[in-house]
Amino acid sequence: MTDELLYDIAGSVATITFNRPDRMNTITPTMLSDLSRRLLEADADVNVRVIVLTGNGRAWCAGLDVGAAASGTGIGGDGGAGATGEFDLRNAPPVVLNKIDTPTIAALNGGAAGYGMDLALGCDIRLAASNAKLSAAYTARGLVPESGGTWLLPRIVGWSKAAELLFTARTLTAPQALELGLVSQVVDADQLAATTAALAAKIATNAPLAVRAAKRLMRHAMTEGLEDHVQRQYLALLPLFGTKDFQEGLASFLEKRPPSFNGE
Repeated sequence: MTDELLYDIAGSVATITFNRPDRMNTITPTMLSDLSRRLLEADADVNVRVIVLTGNGRAWCAGLDVGAAASGTGIGGDGGAGATGEFDLRNAPPVVLNKIDTPTIAALNGGAAGYGMDLALGCDIRLAASNAKLSAAYTARGLVPESGGTWLLPRIVGWSKAAELLFTARTLTAPQALELGLVSQVVDADQLAATTAALAAKIATNAPLAVRAAKRLMRHAMTEGLEDHVQRQYLALLPLFGTKDFQEGLASFLEKRPPSFNGE
């Protein structure tokens, strides 16, 4: 791992920090590889119940490093001449984000553009500092969303609004993103870390097996009919009935005390 991507665990929360503040946390090939590895590492850690993604400096992630690409280096710098004709789909960060079961929070401390916006959309929950922006600037660069944006955006805001954002390459302020439902909360920049920590802690207090199952069910529901999904829900419910966490949930409710879940 390199210092372009920082990884820290505090309690039950893993924090991944984009760490190229001098380059607006723009993406390099190394960062992409490290991001996937860290996401998978956190998801496999039974002690991690929430993953937070944030940025160091004034940006969250300004997308691919356009300067490096323009100079002939970096992602896209060879105009695709170096492509092998095969895409490592399983280990691409947007796919990994979608497949892992641990809840993810994007703490948007600044701008998220292009690939960065797609990564933010791929997180389960997005919190934004009041100075943060979301920029769907793909078509203004002669490109399309390369990391799931055309799949994610219409599902979040609907077809018409997604089309408007993508076709116009529009940049949204944090309040505008909140109005469209792209973020859950907008807070003062100096309160973002505390607000994120409080939300992560609240999620972490709930039964982790149930939280992970709920995320899996939501993911499947996006491509299933109601009857098929209800059947899947039932099958997901049965093993949870046999967990110690379920017994703890019942006991804490009857005893009128906060539950203590161990993920068992």
